[in-house]
Amino acid sequence: MSFSRVLAVACFLFAALSVAPALEKQSAADYHARRVALGNELHGGVAILFAAEEPALDFDPYRQDSDFYYLTGWNEPGAALLIVGPTSGTERPGQPIHAREYKEVLFLPTRNLRMEQYTGAKMDASTPGVARATGVDNVEAMTNFAADLNKLIEEDRRLAMNVWMQPHVKAAASLLEFTAATLGITAPDPKDVATLTMPLREVKDAGEVELLKKASAASIAGQREMMKAVKPGETERAIAGAMTAAWYRQGCERPSYAPIVGTGINSTVLHYSENVRTIADGDMVVVDAACEYSMYASDITRTVPANGHFTARQREIYNVVLGAQKAAIDAFVVGKSKINDFSHRDPDTLDTVAFNYINTHGKDLHGQPLGKYWLHGLGHMVGIDVHDPAQYPAVLKPGMVFTIEPGVYIPEEKLGVRIECDFLVLPDGKLLDLDADLPHTAEDVEAVMK
Repeated sequence: MSFSRVLAVACFLFAALSVAPALEKQSAADYHARRVALGNELHGGVAILFAAEEPALDFDPYRQDSDFYYLTGWNEPGAALLIVGPTSGTERPGQPIHAREYKEVLFLPTRNLRMEQYTGAKMDASTPGVARATGVDNVEAMTNFAADLNKLIEEDRRLAMNVWMQPHVKAAASLLEFTAATLGITAPDPKDVATLTMPLREVKDAGEVELLKKASAASIAGQREMMKAVKPGETERAIAGAMTAAWYRQGCERPSYAPIVGTGINSTVLHYSENVRTIADGDMVVVDAACEYSMYASDITRTVPANGHFTARQREIYNVVLGAQKAAIDAFVVGKSKINDFSHRDPDTLDTVAFNYINTHGKDLHGQPLGKYWLHGLGHMVGIDVHDPAQYPAVLKPGMVFTIEPGVYIPEEKLGVRIECDFLVLPDGKLLDLDADLPHTAEDVEAVMK
């Protein structure tokens, strides 16, 4: 065997062995149930979803498309999913409807053996055991996709008007245009499949809840590392690094979002993520940072004093924000309460409750209410995406996971405070704080920082 071939084999084995541990997946039945649920929402149409493309070599880690992962649990690039919605075959005057049974097909791309020397071995439709590995009823080669879709629409031309896709994916539009061209019809505008997956993803099943709890537990470990590491003279970036190391030790694959470690004036910048400043004595430090565990995100924020002790003014503002969070929690009513309403007028939105608390507790340096220093919504859904899709303002129901994150940001005092926790709505309508093990009160924060 030539030296170059030996080297190629060695590179392949190294890549295969160095692939990150597999994600903790739910059962094949869970993903199948989601696909069937989507199929039932198609009303006889078809849904086509593409996996995320493989990133440029060595530049970015791979992360699967969220909807694709939700429906399949498949974490390899280049795949596509076809779901055919069932129809009853009933007749309408002058409009015969073709009976179709539910069908699902996962199309896998042709393997690129040279690229696999760098990125690790992949599966294709001919890989032994691929059907069991994917959990999808039918697995075919990607080269069959256009022909399969062509046949479906050829049998019922009206089906072309009931195709659901990801509008932002070029391959989806190209596939539909090619199919239309082969059938001699004009390519219709596809419908956005996210409008159907969004309500499905809003309510988490038991397996998703367990993964979200693990994401929260790992994120808490990182936040505790932060509380021990923050001190004058340390850098924001070093704090972010300490948290990231803790997440990886907990088995997480990545941060949920760019970690925010804002000290001093940076504590008043909502999405500050440069993390370049050195912590000074007397600073407040806003740390909005959490991680993903097996594709499921957490979202936690804590605010701590740089030297381990709140000043009287810092404690005052901290307690106003903490009080606003508690007021929202106490006001929660399942099936009635909503989140993410910027008008602060609807009494059923928890935003209104929290805003009213902030605006009636504490003043700025000019004696004015603090409401104008809260600049964002109270919360958002959490799931596979740290900002899981939802139609806001969203009515909160059992199985939903969302954040409550009031904040006050006063630039002239270089004083920002945000406190954010993830909550699960339980079947009995009560709230479970997934971050309850992490200090909330000023006194508890100071105790941990000792």
